[in-house]
Amino acid sequence: MTELSLTGRLLVASPLLGDPNFERSVVLLVDHDEDGALGVVLNRPTGLEVGVVIPAWGDYTTGPAMVFKGGPVGEDSALALGALAGGVPADDDEEPDGFRRVFGSLGLIDLDAEPAILAGELRAVRVFAGYAGWGPGQLEDELAEDAWFVVESLPGDPFVETPDRLWRDVLRRQGGELAMVATFPEDPSLN
Repeated sequence: MTELSLTGRLLVASPLLGDPNFERSVVLLVDHDEDGALGVVLNRPTGLEVGVVIPAWGDYTTGPAMVFKGGPVGEDSALALGALAGGVPADDDEEPDGFRRVFGSLGLIDLDAEPAILAGELRAVRVFAGYAGWGPGQLEDELAEDAWFVVESLPGDPFVETPDRLWRDVLRRQGGELAMVATFPEDPSLN
């Protein structure tokens, strides 16, 4: 049973994590409870422009304006994260249509909503193909095996312009031992 929800936190892959789907990944947890966890990998741009896949949203995404690989589950479906321009709404009644708040000013966007109407309410948008998912207790087991570092997210993390640097940048800003992990070589055998 999950005692503490990690929704809104980042999972930063340990350099020793053996799953190639998550090598040096940074995952934002958008849901975590006793039924499991769901997140998106923030630092895996695909090179495929959003406008090619979802033309209506192509002009509204935050650079780089490409689809990101959100994880190995459901890669044939898309989901989008958005950040409200006005900050955190006082209650759910103040959320714009087509937006479901997850935490803080961050939420999931209904990609079927009219982007021109919703875009005025948002300061940032990013589209993901697939997601990362864990069944009940699965993430907790991986955490117990030290496969992930759990750290606080910053509002701009899901929308960074340089996603290839996110893993190192997140670790460095933690200070101490985690900042040292950021210098871990990609291939330790070459060290």
